[in-house]
Parts: sequence; structure tokens; C-alpha cells
Amino acid sequence: MLEEMERWLSRRSWSAADRPLDRLVAARTQDPHRTTVSVVLPALNEEATVGAIVGTIRRELMERVPLVDELVVIDSGSTDRTSAVAREAGARVVHRDAILPRIPTVPGKGEVLWRSLLVTSGEIVCFVDADLKDFSPDFVSGTVGPLLTEPGVHFVKAMYDRPLNGTAGQGGRVTELMARPLLNLHWPQLAGFVQPLGGEYAVRRSLLEQLPFPVGYGVELGLLVDALNTVGLDALAQVDVGVRRHRHQDGQALGRMAATIYRTAQLRLSRATIVRPEITQFERGENGFVPHTHAVDTEERPPMLEIAEYAARRAA
Repeated sequence: MLEEMERWLSRRSWSAADRPLDRLVAARTQDPHRTTVSVVLPALNEEATVGAIVGTIRRELMERVPLVDELVVIDSGSTDRTSAVAREAGARVVHRDAILPRIPTVPGKGEVLWRSLLVTSGEIVCFVDADLKDFSPDFVSGTVGPLLTEPGVHFVKAMYDRPLNGTAGQGGRVTELMARPLLNLHWPQLAGFVQPLGGEYAVRRSLLEQLPFPVGYGVELGLLVDALNTVGLDALAQVDVGVRRHRHQDGQALGRMAATIYRTAQLRLSRATIVRPEITQFERGENGFVPHTHAVDTEERPPMLEIAEYAARRAA
């Protein structure tokens, strides 16, 4: 491991317990500008879990203690009751297609995260996946904490155990098979991140608005690499928040995710045109294996600072 990474691990890796809620509330109270916090949940057909997550954040971090100022669910085109459940639990719900309508939406998580900057106002933006089970408020307070207490920190990822079918440490298959090798080989400064692809992280808006957003599953890798290049390793951190339980994808979905992440990395390595932005997978049919070809995301949204509507809102 790089000596620089060893120093970073000792300086920028914490536990959520290192910053109890009363310390975070005091830090906000003593801040003459009172740094504001927005929590964003991107959601697509998550009616089974989104309500409990929203309810926990509202109860524990907005009503019991004043840590979160804004709680927004961005519905990415759900066909179930995701929006209704989230609204009933206390979130403001915005449909993806209602944000920046002059630019047609495309499917993808990164698309939703990018658009969320236009309908939130917090100086700290905390992203939380909407499929988490047994949700703990530490996912929010843990990642937001260093941004309230460490002026030099700009980007904080959650780290956690990811059990699979009851077995500890077996989740995060795309992380172990694709993202971790890529980071170790090409961005060894980032090799210390336990969950580089995790969907729970908090970032200063002043950094987010400078970064391009891959529209699909490559968004987490892209933001992490671009943040390193923009603010440097010492401005990045991670916090242990315990255990993450969620719905797991099947092998073919993971293959598509891995291809997207590889493409995101490849663009950042060379900015060259990808030769074949597709992945072919196979399913057994009545007469043997049947190929199915899927497009790999090849589009990114520009930094939000380049969007006229966002600049106009900031100037207002």
C-alpha cells in the first residue's frame, strides 16, 4: 500500500460513534453561517423500504435533533406506490422528469442524483439509497459529521459490512471483482476506500456542482475519481456506519453494472472513444443459450455550474 494511503487511513477513516449527535448539533449551532444539510433518496419502485428510511431520518435527525434541514425523494419513474409512501412518511417528493424539463431524462441513478442538485438547497448534500433495510440514522449523521467538524473534508463515503444470504462480507460483488481492481491499478490513492461504490455519501455542494455525473451506475466511481482530481486525497474521508442490508441484484444485472463501471473508469483513464459500448449476456432458452445485448451508458451530464437554470437560481 502507498505510504500516502496509509497516512490517509489513519487521518480520514472514522466511526460514526466518533461524532455523537450532540457534538454535531453543537457544531451547527456554533457555526455563524449554520451549514445546511439536504438528504436525497433516489428511488425507483422502492415502496417496501422508502417509507421506513424517510420516517427514521425525519424522526431522528429532523424532529429529535435538528441535523437535517431538507429531505427529498427523487422518484425515477416508479410504477408502484413509492412516491405516495415517501410523501406519507414526511419527505418532499419530486419526479425526475419535472426537473430541468428542457433536457430529456435518460434512465439511470446518476441522472437522478445530478438533477437533485436543482431541487435541493443544502450546502451539504447527503445521498442515501432507497432500498436499505434495518436503516440506521448513522448512515446520514456518520457521513455528514466530518463535513460539519473538519473544514478540510469535502467528500465522505460510508463504509460497512455487506452480508449476502446471511454470510458476512460476501456482498459488494461488483466492488470486489471490478471496482477494487480498477482503483488499485489506476488510482491507488483511492485503494483505502472500503465501499467505493456505496450509495451512501455526503458531499459539499461547492464540490458537487463542479463535477460531471455519469448517468448510470458508474456515478459513484466517477464522482470519487473526479473528486480526488479536484480537491485531493486529504479532502476525502470515510466513516464506518455498521451493516448495510438491501435487495441484491442477480448475476446478469451485476454484469451490466460492472460493464458500466469499467466504461466510466476507461473514460477517465483516456477520454478516448469506447470501441463497443455494449455488453452481451446469455440466457438459456428452449434451443440453447440466447444472447441479449444491452447498451452501456455512454452519456454524462456536465457540471451543474454550466447549467443556465442552476446559475440563475444561485444568482436569485
